[in-house]
Amino acid sequence: MKLTGAEIICECLLEQGVDTIFGYPGGAALNTYDALYKYSDRIKHILTAHEQGASHAADGYARATGKTGVVFTTSGPGATNIVTGIATANIDSIPIVAITGNVNTDQLGRDSFQEVDIVNIVKPITKSSRLVTKVEDLADAIREAFALAQQGRKGPVLVDVPKDVTAAVTEFTPASPKRREMIEIKNPEAVIKVQKLITEAKKPMIYAGGGIISADASEEFIKFAELIDAPVCCSLMGLGCIPASHPLCMGNIGMHGGYETGMITAECDLIISCGARFSDRVAGDREKFGEQAKIVQLEIDKKEINKNVKVDEYILGDIEDILIALTIGLEQQNHKPWLEKIEEWKRQGENNDNVESDFVLPQEVLRTINEIKSDSDIIATDVGQHQMWVAQYSKFENSRTLLTSGGMGTMGYGMGAAIGAQTAFPDKRVILITGDGSFHMNLNELVTMKSYNLPVVVVVMNNTVLGMVRQWQKLFYGSRFSQTDPHRATDFVKLAQAFGIDGLRITKNDEIKSVLRQAFDMKKPVVVDCAISPDDNVLPMIPPGKTINELITEM
Repeated sequence: MKLTGAEIICECLLEQGVDTIFGYPGGAALNTYDALYKYSDRIKHILTAHEQGASHAADGYARATGKTGVVFTTSGPGATNIVTGIATANIDSIPIVAITGNVNTDQLGRDSFQEVDIVNIVKPITKSSRLVTKVEDLADAIREAFALAQQGRKGPVLVDVPKDVTAAVTEFTPASPKRREMIEIKNPEAVIKVQKLITEAKKPMIYAGGGIISADASEEFIKFAELIDAPVCCSLMGLGCIPASHPLCMGNIGMHGGYETGMITAECDLIISCGARFSDRVAGDREKFGEQAKIVQLEIDKKEINKNVKVDEYILGDIEDILIALTIGLEQQNHKPWLEKIEEWKRQGENNDNVESDFVLPQEVLRTINEIKSDSDIIATDVGQHQMWVAQYSKFENSRTLLTSGGMGTMGYGMGAAIGAQTAFPDKRVILITGDGSFHMNLNELVTMKSYNLPVVVVVMNNTVLGMVRQWQKLFYGSRFSQTDPHRATDFVKLAQAFGIDGLRITKNDEIKSVLRQAFDMKKPVVVDCAISPDDNVLPMIPPGKTINELITEM
């Protein structure tokens, strides 16, 4: 059948099982949006307030569902506005497909109105970026983008389509989506070597990363952890891969991890990294990280092997297949003395944060949210102190229930991510935990929440300062608070009301439970302004480039 390029884009989306896209129209994308009008009964389009919000929404949709998120934009500024969202997805290995419009092919390279070479701009932060100049190539380009986004180590792909290509007509032949290629273990001989290290270890630990969640391998991972009887220390991206209530789950590892996770890393004799990349926020001193232990890396991307930390053994392949292979023939391990020692470290590291305060305690806010929400509810965060408090105090019993910008640390990410998750799961509760600094970056997306009546509970940890940067200035810059006290007078309750959204305020700790329950019961978008202290700090903290021996527990 004969179709326009714009119709081919829509047909290819349907082939891939896409039912929701996020975006913003513009001149170079008009043909595509005209086609979307005809397909509106099968493809839902969420119009955001800004293209960056659309890219984060596609990312949040992908993280929450495991499917590929899709974002549409026009050319020029429409395309460049999603660069931050693409970079955020790229470093966290999130599958999204961005389809951008561009000027007519005969106008390319002429500095035409709203022309930009988006393909080359995003090359370093995508798995692939491609300009389609012939309508005959369009269907294959879209299909290949979806296949590539999900293949191997997942990530973003961009397809740039000039306006005349979307208007041109060609023969379209429907096709089924490409099956995901099976990735065989590249070095199966290493499985036996790693099993030997496991049986010899007296004090093993597992460093669990986002690769487990990306591969939907939580079930296999839990079986593996139980079989080898090893404590599990999660990266920020790995939280939820094992239930927080599981006796082997030790919580967050790294700069703001618990005392016990730091001591486990320093005292273990075997580290098994599962789908993690030894980032600087975990391996602060790369030379000393786990220097007393044998280190094993289970990884899908060969470029990650020995990139940050030198390892003794590695297995390269899909993490689910690796975990299954490692359990075959491996006897049940028992490390009771090691786990009992860890319980002692837990007690030593316990913080008494239930202090009297004239401000709302963020820890108590998060504990109350733990009580109110269900295990399947989703928490999205922005970036800063509130993000680290979430990692420390929020309880994640299921995978894909924490949406946060790990590697890029993108302030303003959370609003879009919450929109994407709530769109994907209208019957689940989505909670956005943000700070006043991050919230100011993309608060315009409140209009999207209201327009689609997305019942997101937005909890603003409002300390009136740029908390995490200020904390670093206090610790490492002699308390010279340069540009971290912006003296903003924003009233978040009135702001919410201006968008047609209810706003609530918490000013005392004895108000936390009643106000949060009220917010959860509303079943509509609501903003909750929590007045926390500008002097609240995220502790404990391992300084950058240091080890557990330099742990900071008070300021």
